[in-house]
Amino acid sequence: MKLTICIGSACHVKGSRIVLEQLQRLVAENKLKDKVDIAGEFCMNKCTEGEGVSVKIDGEIFSVKPENTADFFNKQVLKRLK
Repeated sequence: MKLTICIGSACHVKGSRIVLEQLQRLVAENKLKDKVDIAGEFCMNKCTEGEGVSVKIDGEIFSVKPENTADFFNKQVLKRLK
């Protein structure tokens, strides 16, 4: 699975670094480094859509806030890996 986090200026202001760090930690804690590839992308052109950081999973884009990153991980990442 490929997780791509937008690190463009609008998403940076919304907390992309925090979201990225939390996703890296969650992947490590769940021992999924061999199943999940995390990357950054400078802009996904979704700056005005959603209140959070744009995060793409295999082509599908989600809006993720730092405070709901763990919930997103559980509902979207873990669910897809089962």
